[in-house]
Amino acid sequence: MSQDSPKLRYVRYDTSMSTAISYTNGGDLCFLAMNEKDEMVGVVVSKLEPHRGGPLRGYIAMLAVREEFRGQGIATKLVRMAIDAMTERDADEIVLETEITNTGAMKLYERLGFLRSKRLHRYYLNGNSAYRLVLYLKEGVSAIRTAFDPFAPPHPAHMETPTVPVGATPGNGVIL
Repeated sequence: MSQDSPKLRYVRYDTSMSTAISYTNGGDLCFLAMNEKDEMVGVVVSKLEPHRGGPLRGYIAMLAVREEFRGQGIATKLVRMAIDAMTERDADEIVLETEITNTGAMKLYERLGFLRSKRLHRYYLNGNSAYRLVLYLKEGVSAIRTAFDPFAPPHPAHMETPTVPVGATPGNGVIL
């Protein structure tokens, strides 16, 4: 990874600057990269909340770096700042989505330890598909059941075997 540029500062943004940042309820999990002219050159917007009664889930909603500043490690630094802040708040996992065609973003996130968890067909308004990526911060988090998991096996309490009357046979009025 490249060294931080001495001409850039990284700051936690504490007040709402846009709808995207207000999405996080105050912006304390939003970080900006500013150049020497105090112009924003990069931003990461994230939030943290319980996921369906299960793990405490961090979510990276947006990462952007101005094109002329890419390749300097700014995106990596911003994502690490968001990961560190969510880890300090006891997050169990962090998720995000990125377009399957965005190979630069995929490489960045996978280098930081994110794993592809599923493909989301036609996820974006432009019709492009996405990958959902997840970074597990604690051991065993992937096994935590949430309030709704359509792919989880049924809970044992819901697996009762139907009772059949003793001596029931096909044809004596009992449907088997």
